[in-house]
Amino acid sequence: METADEYVISTDPERLDLDWVHRVLSTDTYWAPGRPKERVAQALEHSVCYGLYEAGDRQVGFARLVTDRTVFAWLGDVYIDRSVRGRGLSKRLIEQVVADVEDMQLRRIILSTDDADGLYRKFGFTDLDREETVWLQRLWPDHK
Repeated sequence: METADEYVISTDPERLDLDWVHRVLSTDTYWAPGRPKERVAQALEHSVCYGLYEAGDRQVGFARLVTDRTVFAWLGDVYIDRSVRGRGLSKRLIEQVVADVEDMQLRRIILSTDDADGLYRKFGFTDLDREETVWLQRLWPDHK
């Protein structure tokens, strides 16, 4: 079995496998079911994207950072292929994202998760302090 060290992380947009990213996000996530490929492509174009690759350049992981590269970032679309889970790859991917955010000297990075808060807490993520500020949203449910 390969270890996490045998995989490569890259932010080169040319390496991303759009077909794979679209397929896994739109069919194997709770947050983006049915998202059209055109919307995925547009989101990738406007984000700092992290691809995780095994030998031979097969993409097996992904994360997307939406940021102004100065103050703020939102981390989303974190995904590890089911065929390689359990090898520490999500930890390696988040470790790289956090290191890059620290290099950018951003003030805040946020994310939302229904099932992986334990992973993110290992990297210093904490609950939002609702007394400090109020986070609001406006949602268009028909926009995938």
